[in-house]
Formats: sequence, structure tokens, C-alpha cells
Amino acid sequence: LLQNCHLAISWLPSLEKICEDLKEQDVDPNFRLWLTSLPSPKFPVSILQNGVKMTNEPPKGLRANLRGSFLTFSDDELNRCKKPNEFKMLLYGLCFFHANILARREYGPLGWNIPYAFTQGDLDVSIAQLRDFLDMYDQIPYKVLNYLTYDINYGGRVTDDKDRRTIMTILEDFVAPTTLKEGHKFSES
Repeated sequence: LLQNCHLAISWLPSLEKICEDLKEQDVDPNFRLWLTSLPSPKFPVSILQNGVKMTNEPPKGLRANLRGSFLTFSDDELNRCKKPNEFKMLLYGLCFFHANILARREYGPLGWNIPYAFTQGDLDVSIAQLRDFLDMYDQIPYKVLNYLTYDINYGGRVTDDKDRRTIMTILEDFVAPTTLKEGHKFSES
């Protein structure tokens, strides 16, 4: 597995030569070379032509983003926390937050002043921290969870002051004590 090939553009001609020199009789039939890359005009065409290409595009819209996030969880993962009910409710809040900030990108500069590349990895780290903090503390440390999520996990990418304030405000609606109340709605509409 060679990841982020777009970051090694100067090395790609060497990779192209290595791939061209591979002979079918010298290679194990189970051999597979996996490459990951962002689109690049300098990526060798021969490698692209001789390989199978896959793309991973995020789903469009809140519902699709929420569904995409929840399809990754098994029952074991959802119940592994010492406080499974609180975890599930706050997990829903985190996933809704993630879907919301991804959907804001569709509105260009009205959504974010600068386009940000939020990823599933940002959500995964936030979920792991949520589980850990729920297991470690009797009282849920909302301030700590919010700070880690908006300022470090997601906010590490956010460079604009107004966008930082926006992401903080959005998260505070989704990861809060009110999220645990029976019948809680994120919006009255």
C-alpha cells in the first residue's frame, strides 16, 4: 500500500518504471499494488491505464451523511461504552454535527469562509474520545469534549476566526446536556 502518492510527484516516474518492469511470471498471482492519491495532472498515465481506479466521494446531504456515519457502527461498538445510552445519544449529536458541517460546504463562502476538508477520520477520533471520556468520568465533561472536537480534531484545519467561532457554536448545539433529554430536538422546525 502506497498512500498519498500525490505528495511524491518526483518519485512517480520511478514507480512507473518499476511497474513497467514487472513481469507476470515473476510476480505472485496474489500480488496487488494499492495506491492512494488525490487527483494530480503529473500522475503517470500508464499506471492509471493499467490499474483499476476507485473513488471515494462523500455522500450528499444531511440524511446521506448521517446514514453513512451510522452504517460504520456495529452493535458491539455501540454498546462497548460503560454508559451506552449516553454514548448513543451523544454519538448521534456528533454524527449530526459532522453531517451539518459537511453540508455547509455546499454553500461555498456562505457555509465556510475557507473550504475545509473535514474527513471521516475527524469524526472517528471524536467518537473514540467521547467513548473514552464517558468511561473515565462520572460526570460528562462537555467542555472538554467540545474543546477537543471543535478546536483540535476538526478545528486544527479551521484557520479563519469566524469559521472557528461558527464550528464551536454548531458543536455546542449537538454535544450538550440537553442532547440527553428525552424528546430533545436539535431544531424546532
